[in-house]
Parts: sequence; structure tokens; C-alpha cells
Amino acid sequence: MSHASVPAGKYNADNPAPHHFGHHFESAEHEFSSAKQGMWLFMVTEVLMIGAIFVGYLLFRLRFPEAFHEAHKELNVKLGALNTVILIISSATMVLGVTAAQRGNNRRSIGMLITTIFLGGCFCLVKYFEYTHKFHEGIFPGGLYHFEGLTVPHAPLFFSFYFVMTGIHAFHVVVGMCLITWIITRIKRGQISKEFFTPVELVGFYWHFVDLVWIFLFPLLYLLG
Repeated sequence: MSHASVPAGKYNADNPAPHHFGHHFESAEHEFSSAKQGMWLFMVTEVLMIGAIFVGYLLFRLRFPEAFHEAHKELNVKLGALNTVILIISSATMVLGVTAAQRGNNRRSIGMLITTIFLGGCFCLVKYFEYTHKFHEGIFPGGLYHFEGLTVPHAPLFFSFYFVMTGIHAFHVVVGMCLITWIITRIKRGQISKEFFTPVELVGFYWHFVDLVWIFLFPLLYLLG
């Protein structure tokens, strides 16, 4: 029976719909493995983009070590560490949410995914306070920099990398929160079950990748300078 013939409202989180894999796949397992490979390819493109920025940062840090060292002291290590803890916990709640979906416990999965969104929001809120404090002091990227407390040559270059790297990462966090919201909607509609949890697992991969990027950003920007 196709989904189109099912009466509206019949399927929900407690009564998920049976999954029908696409006609161009041999089986549900084939569909899952293909989707997983596609997600890994997407992540490779993300690594190439972010990796290029990391390389640029390292090259300029080697060229202007004093400027980068002095500039990184203006970052709030405590807030950076707080965000690190927040994202690590969010990875744990994401794992619990994916595991619950795999076991058919959709109610628990929804609860864990909502918690993950909440933690992602907390991360963005901390970044908001970090950004606004720096803007108030005149710490902007590039030519907009007019912070009088640090006049070391090339210091603005450090903050250009800081805002670009953390800004791109924060954007990915917001995208992840939107994807998790979409997953929750699908679970509530009964479109996710222990027979079909591919979307949940793939979004989980994405979220863990975003968390992993921050694990590199935090020491590189906040601790090493």
C-alpha cells in the first residue's frame, strides 16, 4: 500500500508508516548505503572548503606569529570552553536520539533531538555575546578594525580569520538545527521507524562533523593563537 492511499493522520510517531524504498534501489539496505555514501561525499567537500581556510590561517600565523599571539589574548577562553562543552553534550544527545530512532522509540528520539536543538541554540547565544562584545570594543575584521587596546601590526588579520572561521561554523550549526527540526517533523508524521531511520542517522553524521570542526577551532583560535 502506498503512502498516497493512507488516510490523513493515520500515521504518527507511535504508529509509523511502512517504508517503501525507491524503485531505483534493489533494497532498503541498498538505499541506505547509497545515501550514506552520498553524505560522506558531501562531507569531503565540506572538509575541502574548511580545510582551505585552516591552511590559510596557519600560513599567516607562521608569517605573523607575534600579531596572532597577541590578538588571540582578546578572545574569551571561558566562553570558548563553555561552547566546547555544549557541543560535546549535544553530540551525546544526538547519539541518543539516533539510537532511539533505530530502536523504534520515536518519543525518546524526539526528546533527545529537541535537546540537541536547544544546545545548538545555547551555542549560538554564547557566540552572540562574544561577537557583540567584540563589536562594542571595535574589534571587527579587516579594515573595519578600530580597537585601541591592541595596536600590533597585522592583528586585524587574526580577527578576520576568527570571524570567518567561527562565522562559517555557526552557520553550519544553524543549518544543523534546521535539519534536526525537519527530522522531528518527519518522526511526528510517522515517516521514521526502526525499519527506516536513514534521515536521522545522516543528520547525526552532519551534526557530529560540525562538532568535530569546533574541537579543532577552539584550541587553534582560543588557546594557541
